[in-house]
Amino acid sequence: MVEIGPGLGALTRLLLARLERLDVVEIDRELAASLASRVEHPERLVVHATDALDFDFGSLATMPRSLRVVGNLPYNVSTPLLFHLLEFGDAIKDVYVMLQREVVERMTARPGGKDYGRLTVMLAPWFEARHLFDVGPGAFTPAPRVWSAVARLVVRREPAFAIPPAFALTVSAAFSHRRKTLRNALRSLMDASQIVAAGIDPGVRPETLTPAEFAKLAAQVP
Repeated sequence: MVEIGPGLGALTRLLLARLERLDVVEIDRELAASLASRVEHPERLVVHATDALDFDFGSLATMPRSLRVVGNLPYNVSTPLLFHLLEFGDAIKDVYVMLQREVVERMTARPGGKDYGRLTVMLAPWFEARHLFDVGPGAFTPAPRVWSAVARLVVRREPAFAIPPAFALTVSAAFSHRRKTLRNALRSLMDASQIVAAGIDPGVRPETLTPAEFAKLAAQVP
């Protein structure tokens, strides 16, 4: 198990009470250096003083899909960090993270809702995401202005559907113009006949499509 951003060790202490070994990744070198003195079982703790965005999580896995990741992720890097973890999908079983609540709502949104968007679609092939519970501002010191939420992301053994090379480009283009119809939002990538060839109505808006339908669209990009 690896914890991202242990900070002062509030979660770290609880994890070490149950684990024989815990790896932690902490970017703040002063916090990293003092962490062992804050826990009851420092001999079980392995500290990696580095940026999680640069860390090779695959190096910690003892076998395929053996790594479990936990952490209270910094809000400003939560999305790029999730995509970084995807690079080690073969090594990771699941991820339990606390994020800003609106990010979790976007991760777990269904087509047609206001929270459904690029993040939802890009994570869908790789993660099965579930919103577990909310955490109010009073749980933190200092208290933030926003609510947080804990999510579980289970890494899929295989992508939920085939991923065409233009998948990310298509999703990005569509949600850059989410108020427009697909015909207009994807004008730079394909014409209406190609959208129809994917089995999709060119007159619908991007947020009504399932992630798999975006893959069908992306397959039409030359």
